[in-house]
Amino acid sequence: METRARYVLIGLFVLVTGIAGFGFVYWLHATGGLGERSVFRVRFDGPVSGLRAGAPVLFNGIHVGEVTALQLSSANPGQVFVTIAVDRNTPVRADSKVRIDVQGLMGSPSIALIGGSAALPVLAASQGEPPMLIADASAGQDLTQSARQVLGLIDKVVSENSDTLHDAITNLDTFSAALSRNSNRIDGIVAGLEKTFGGSEPKGPLPTFDLAAPRVIVTPPKKPSKQLVVADLTTLVRNDTQRITIVAKDGQSSFLENAQWADSVPKLLQAKIIQSLENADFLSGVGRASDGLSNDYQLLIDLRSFQISLSSPPKAEIEFAAKIVAQSGRIIDSRVFRAEALIKAVEPAAAVEALDQAFMQAASELVEWTAKKI
Repeated sequence: METRARYVLIGLFVLVTGIAGFGFVYWLHATGGLGERSVFRVRFDGPVSGLRAGAPVLFNGIHVGEVTALQLSSANPGQVFVTIAVDRNTPVRADSKVRIDVQGLMGSPSIALIGGSAALPVLAASQGEPPMLIADASAGQDLTQSARQVLGLIDKVVSENSDTLHDAITNLDTFSAALSRNSNRIDGIVAGLEKTFGGSEPKGPLPTFDLAAPRVIVTPPKKPSKQLVVADLTTLVRNDTQRITIVAKDGQSSFLENAQWADSVPKLLQAKIIQSLENADFLSGVGRASDGLSNDYQLLIDLRSFQISLSSPPKAEIEFAAKIVAQSGRIIDSRVFRAEALIKAVEPAAAVEALDQAFMQAASELVEWTAKKI
């Protein structure tokens, strides 16, 4: 008897525990948790595809509760009533918006509550019935339904305008055939427009020219003992270019077509003057200030012109002022150098040849003068 009674007690304990567990799960499912909850009913005037009990309820994107029940309306087959339980502190107002939200393309649907006016009171139960929220007519539409509606509208527009679309396609076909028949004429028209408005083929890189450095023999020969720095040339903006400058009789300047120097004019002349001084071999060292060379003297040059002058006859001109400055800052001497060379024709090769001759003359005089003053 004692053994039988023990089995009965164990069976009763298991049965009571199971019933209590099911009851606890049902309570959690029905009320949404341990905290105090407010219950609302939401009316949808359309399908709520995929929504089910236990789906989350969001207020302004924050999880505040769950869906506890869904019910069809017996009076109106198009309506669905959804019961939700949310945190009691959720500020649901009379004008709060309701819609079904889906996280991503494959996410589960949820109820989304949105804002409301702070001036309106919080919705409260009336006569024992939970407050009612009415969702917008389109609140239950998912992406698939919206896409179907859009496709339906497109199909309707196409159907209503099928004759117009057919005529438009026919006109395009006619226009395309006309273009094909008159392609040669169109090419001629485009070519004429290019000539009229200055269109042209893309130009390649301009031919590049350089200057020669003279080799001056200093007499009497001097033993190299001094170091000289050639400062960066100063000049007008007009001369600070790689292009070959042409100056007309009225003083207007332009550039020679299809030609350019190997570097900007000031840098090119500085490099060739340094090379000319090195060729003379009367200095122990010569270079730029940027070379970090300690110097006994500094050669300052202000370039005034390096151009083709369209005078009668046309000629190449170079003019610059030079100063030799001692390490103490005292000017040893200064002089203006000018040189000219006639130009055979105003074209790149002849212009470069004449400018090279003028530079060779001026640079040679500069080297001889520098050798005498140092």
